Amino acid sequence: MLAANALSAYAHALLRCDVSYAGTTHHITARPVADPYGVESVDIGGRFFFKPVVVGQGSRIDYILLYAYLDQEPRPVMVQEAKYLPPFRAGKTPYLLTGEQHIYAGPVERELIYSCWLSGVAR
Repeated sequence: MLAANALSAYAHALLRCDVSYAGTTHHITARPVADPYGVESVDIGGRFFFKPVVVGQGSRIDYILLYAYLDQEPRPVMVQEAKYLPPFRAGKTPYLLTGEQHIYAGPVERELIYSCWLSGVAR
């Protein structure tokens, strides 16, 4: 019974990102997926898109990709790709994975700020 409770505490890894632009913060969560191509980007203030991709299953994470795009014509342009590989710190308590990231893009150097926390990773 104790082992079952320990496993349920780490049933699913969770990535939580706070993404800010123009004074508004968006709280974005991502759980492990098998297919990274199905993950949708999140519109951030009509200027940026942010896409957190956690590939794995349950509490196991194979890798994490974070994408930031500037929304411009004729199509969005990637301004940052960050890749995180195992080992990840195990535990249900969230820890800061990325630090605070500042991205500047566009003709007037608009600023996107994000930080991501990871939790629920099993050993």
